[in-house]
Amino acid sequence: MPEKILVVDDDVDSLKLIGLMLQKNGYEVIAANNGSRALQKAVAEIPDLIILDVMMPDMNGYEVCRRLRANPDTQNIPIIMFTAKTLIDDKVAGFEAGADDYLTKPTHPAELASRVRAILARSSSGKQPKKGPSKGATIGVIGAKGGVGTTTLAINLGAAMLQQGDDPIICDLRLGQGSMGLFLGMGRSHGLANVLRRSPQDIRTETIEGEIVTHASGLRTLLSSAHPREMEIKFTPDMASALIEGLRQLGRPTVFDLGAGLNRITAHIQRQMDKLILIVEPNTPTLTMARELINDLATEGAGRINVAVVNRAQSSLQTPWHEVEKILGQDIRAIISAAPELAFQSIEAGTPIVLYQPNAIVASQMIKLAEDMKPRIRSIAGGDS
Repeated sequence: MPEKILVVDDDVDSLKLIGLMLQKNGYEVIAANNGSRALQKAVAEIPDLIILDVMMPDMNGYEVCRRLRANPDTQNIPIIMFTAKTLIDDKVAGFEAGADDYLTKPTHPAELASRVRAILARSSSGKQPKKGPSKGATIGVIGAKGGVGTTTLAINLGAAMLQQGDDPIICDLRLGQGSMGLFLGMGRSHGLANVLRRSPQDIRTETIEGEIVTHASGLRTLLSSAHPREMEIKFTPDMASALIEGLRQLGRPTVFDLGAGLNRITAHIQRQMDKLILIVEPNTPTLTMARELINDLATEGAGRINVAVVNRAQSSLQTPWHEVEKILGQDIRAIISAAPELAFQSIEAGTPIVLYQPNAIVASQMIKLAEDMKPRIRSIAGGDS
């Protein structure tokens, strides 16, 4: 079986030329024309080698290299940096980012073939038998009631994980009520609706991947729109299972905005979540609703539920945190401060709070939640539990 090489370059002519040279030497070639696409294909394909251009508009090669090295699925794939830059500092930057070798453009076909053979030989000499890519974990964000900030937290959880070196996808499951794209300044997207208009057997990884839209930050999204007609789409449990399985292949992890409470579909979907984040407000009505919801969610496995208390308004009448834990029978995983003005500003800017104002208290709280969730899902993603 020929060795597989991923070539990443935003210049189409360079992409074709390098691909042709490699194919003539018997290698299987896959291509990506930007950094975000490269990260997706590296995880999906697990190539034997990556040839990576440095100068790309959306995400330069150094950043792509760093993210590949930070991801357990791709950290051991050898990387050759390929660039027109010739300064020694540029080469040093490439090696510091994690590159194994460095070539400057234009390069002679014989030199390219020689470097590729050497890198592959060095890699295969110490490599364990190749395993298929592990599946990504799933995190469901669900509100005890509407208006507690479920979408905001899902967006920022994904953005924080992206900043921490993961390659997440955020998915808005609220057909006909989707606001995730609007919050991110991406307009109206019918990505999820387009996927679900297919039969369950046609909902595959490549189908889903074609509907994923990437935010300016590099965060990948599968969106629903607020068009009411989308609520009429038939969404069966079989379709939900196919959707989640496909997203497991693409996201590391996938964060789902499940909306508020349980309906026929989210009741099915939540069972397939590795972890659930339940958002509550510290007041009696919301906590009563949350307690009832936990009774249903807890039957699907202990340890999945993580309570996040969102203080949407400063008030001395709010229930103390220790009373919240007593009422819910759950430890509080995170407490998110009230920041209505910052939330409004971030939506107007189309940028998640953790990226818009990362030093804000509320941003640090959401970043900490993302960090806390990672060790809890890593063993699941690796298939160890």
